[in-house]
Amino acid sequence: MPSPAFPTEPTTLSLPGPAGALEAVVDPPEPGVAALPVVAIVCHPLSTDGGTMHNKVVTMAARALRELGIATVRFNFRSVGASQGEFDHGVGELDDLRAVAAWVREQRPHAALWLAGFSFGSYVALRGARELGADAVISIAPPVAGRGWDFGRIDLPEVPWLVVMGEADEIVAPQAVFDWVDALPRKPVLVRMPDTSHFFHRKLIDLRAAIQDSVRGWLPHA
Repeated sequence: MPSPAFPTEPTTLSLPGPAGALEAVVDPPEPGVAALPVVAIVCHPLSTDGGTMHNKVVTMAARALRELGIATVRFNFRSVGASQGEFDHGVGELDDLRAVAAWVREQRPHAALWLAGFSFGSYVALRGARELGADAVISIAPPVAGRGWDFGRIDLPEVPWLVVMGEADEIVAPQAVFDWVDALPRKPVLVRMPDTSHFFHRKLIDLRAAIQDSVRGWLPHA
């Protein structure tokens, strides 16, 4: 399967992946915004719980970055949508991210690579961040306890890193996330969002502002 060129308009495309085709959506920066030399890959929540690249938190995170001048790539992990393969408990999904990142590096070799993820997607993105040479990382509601994902064994990045966590999350224990961040030797920027559930119901605009306010200082010059 040949690799497609990086599009200049919003495009759904198929990328070669380790378990077959991977369905992806590539969006340039928002109209009227100066494009920056940055591409952000945004990873979706758990496939077996219905997570897809069209999840509202994922699409809002991508929109927040596009409004700053960043091109975004969302993709479906294996077994989701038109992506081939079977769910692989985070192992194969990291391979999927590696394949997408390799395509971005091939097509946009001079662009900075940012990795973002929501819930399970934040676990996959964080696991891949150091290996893939990410220039910045955004973790939204990382499931650090009780979901079977071992954050304690991740080789954490030494680049700008943002964690956004709702204080009323009913799926990921907020205090577990706050304790995890507090115990890290090199702490990320932590944004605690009051009265905010796991899926950021009625708080998506606040999520957009939290992301933009936190990462604006990380942006390269156009």
